[in-house]
Parts: sequence; structure tokens; C-alpha cells
Amino acid sequence: MLRMTLNARSTLVQQVISQLSEQIRAGEWPIGAKIPTEPQLVEVLGVGRNTVREAVRALTHAGVLEGVQGSGTYVRSTDELTGVVARKFGTAEVGHTVEVRRALEVEAARLAALRRTPEDLDRLDAALVARDAAWQRAEADAFVEADADLHVAVVAAAHNPMLAELYASVGAAIRASVAAAVGPSLAAGAAGIDHGRLVEAIRAGDPDRAASEAGRFLEAPAGA
Repeated sequence: MLRMTLNARSTLVQQVISQLSEQIRAGEWPIGAKIPTEPQLVEVLGVGRNTVREAVRALTHAGVLEGVQGSGTYVRSTDELTGVVARKFGTAEVGHTVEVRRALEVEAARLAALRRTPEDLDRLDAALVARDAAWQRAEADAFVEADADLHVAVVAAAHNPMLAELYASVGAAIRASVAAAVGPSLAAGAAGIDHGRLVEAIRAGDPDRAASEAGRFLEAPAGA
């Protein structure tokens, strides 16, 4: 249930934005869900219609919400950063997208080789097995998810909360780019590159080799 605590140091609109964002991040309204109507929000929050309208408009502009005429307002991302990044990735040149992935994933691999724990290695091994199995079964959707899970596991093994949060914000966009690269029949050979050497470099605690392996997958626009 929504609750509103007023703070004299900030505006009502900012507080409503913060409260709605918190509900979305908490999963009360998952991605794709329809949020309450404007009158319902007014009643629950105890603020004016214009305040609610401005807050919803701000979150819509940020890409968190989307208004569908005749239907209502729906959640499109979990936070402002995710919404902005998704829009940028959606319109960016493929080469630019790959460069951003390199900047994040190469450094994550390097740090993972230095900081990985036994639990991290177990997660990496499981993700690698799932990725390879999905590729062998030629299941495109499963492969995209398994590939993403492996890269997320690498980032998690870096043990840098800021890096993990930033990478999470581009997760949906990366999945979309991988899905486009592999196609429905897993036709793009570059996406099927063996990631075993990356995991082994991290296991061996070799940061230079881990970074090199991570970068190798992203040398071509279709890399995964």
C-alpha cells in the first residue's frame, strides 16, 4: 500500500516521484503492469491531481512509465537509468553499443579474476553449462538468457556494487542486442563463441587473460 510522508525540504512532486519509483523497484508494479489510475493515486497519496499528473509525466519522460491511450499507464523499466539507457541502446549504432559493453565487461572480467570467491566460481560454472546446453539445443530464447546470466555472473564476481548496478541498467538492452545477433535459429556463429576460456581465466586468477577473453567476444558487432 502506498504511503506518503511529507518533507518540507522537497516538493510534493519530487516526493510522489520518489514514492512511485520505490513501489516500482520493490516489484509492487512489475514491468508491463498497469499502475493505478490518476484518481486512485490522488486518493491514496493524499495530494492534488496536478501533483500526481506531473510526477507521472516526469517518470514517463524518463522511460519508467508509458501512457497508452485509452488503456492506462504501464511500467516499462524499473528506474530512470534503465529507461534512459534502454532508449539510448535502442537507437545507438551497433558499434557504439559494443564499445559500451567492452568498457563494462572487460573491466568486470579483470576484477573478477582478482576477487572471485568459490561461490562465484560455482555460479559461473553453472551459467556456462546452461549457456552451452541452450546453444546445443538451438533454443534461441534460452541461449540469450543463459548468455546474459553468465555475463551478469562475471560482473557479480567483480564485487563492485556500482559496476553491478550500472550493468544491470543495461541488461535488457544487452539481451535485445544478443537476441538480434543470434536470430531465432542461432545463426550467428560469433554469438556461440566458447566462453569456457573466460571462466577458466577468472578461475586461474589471471586478470590480463580474463580481460583479453572478455574483449575478444566483443570485437565484432555481432559478438556476445
